[in-house]
Amino acid sequence: MTVDVPEIPREPEVRLPAAETALVVVDMQNDFAHPDGALFVEGAAESIPRIKALLEKARAAGVRVVFTQDWHAEDDPEFRIWPRHAVAGTWGAEIVDELAPLPGETRIQKLRYDAFYGTPLEHLLRLWGIRHVVVVGTVANICVLHTAGSAALRWFEVVLPEDGTSALTPFDLAAALRQVSFLYQGKVTTVEGVKFES
Repeated sequence: MTVDVPEIPREPEVRLPAAETALVVVDMQNDFAHPDGALFVEGAAESIPRIKALLEKARAAGVRVVFTQDWHAEDDPEFRIWPRHAVAGTWGAEIVDELAPLPGETRIQKLRYDAFYGTPLEHLLRLWGIRHVVVVGTVANICVLHTAGSAALRWFEVVLPEDGTSALTPFDLAAALRQVSFLYQGKVTTVEGVKFES
């Protein structure tokens, strides 16, 4: 069976008010983005320089930056679905060195795919006056998609830079982009296409 991917609209440029925008970097942890990680995603490692460039642009503009971390107990039920990964306090659960959070930047340690589930993320975004959320990271059709979708369901406007997002397969990436653009009315662009304005 052959499946055709519906056309995914892409924006060459998306201009966002810096004071009302947050950059959410999803699960760029050693277990996913380092070759020695338990669930290594090759595309995650390749996306690190692009995410780093977007981080630098966001920080320079005063954009709020949030890092999410998969954060599991040793006996987490999720290990019936996936091999053991991102156990709280281990090397695998830490964010890769190249994208290390700066002092004062927010880390959200999450129990499931969705960074809003059981965390203070929405509360913080509301306190900060955020209306737009730029989401990058891994894995596209899992934690990135569930976090982006959950943001959209809370009426945040979602922007997804395609080249800052990685997946296990091209199909998975296409599926995530389709859902974000079609179902959640988010904007798909590139890291270069994201412009923060004062």
